[in-house]
Amino acid sequence: MAKAKKHSTVIDMTAMSDVTVLLLTFFMLTSTFLPKEPVQVQAPSSVMEIKVPDHNVMSILVDLQGHVFLNIDPASVRLGALDKMAEEYGITFNDKQKKAFVEQPFIGTPMNRLPGLLDLPMLEQDAAMKQYGIPCDSLNNQLARWILNVRAIDEDRELKITIKADQATPYPFVEKVMKNLVKIKENRYSLITVLKGAPEGF
Repeated sequence: MAKAKKHSTVIDMTAMSDVTVLLLTFFMLTSTFLPKEPVQVQAPSSVMEIKVPDHNVMSILVDLQGHVFLNIDPASVRLGALDKMAEEYGITFNDKQKKAFVEQPFIGTPMNRLPGLLDLPMLEQDAAMKQYGIPCDSLNNQLARWILNVRAIDEDRELKITIKADQATPYPFVEKVMKNLVKIKENRYSLITVLKGAPEGF
């Protein structure tokens, strides 16, 4: 009786490994990372799904105490706005402070405290910002000045404005920001929410 021929059960996985590495590299190079926020915010839920742009955006963050933080993307506009604010408020920033300003995603302190904050190590900057936020009172509306100085650079108005607040943030704090935008004729902005059914912290 003839014996059946035995076939090798070894499978060459070289090609599969190559494809896996290529896919991993592709996703790493094309992914967009969100800027680290100085405070944790759980946005309210909604049923509307409109994608917010990942770049060319001014993101306004409002925490539970009403402190306001601002992120400006891209970095070139962010740095240009800093120069205009420094000239307006009579403050000088050295190269090290400007580098720290670009590396820190959010602005969240009054102009007179900003140089001192930028001298702190990066890990301590968020804690320092949480105490203050950007002033946006009628007598000292630095939030409006930041946005207006960005618009002076962004003449084509390519940067979109978004507002993100915690679902438990009292409405008057958010309304105050919206009223400030209306005063400077910035009537087009998006409110960041979480799609109903999406996991918390999305």
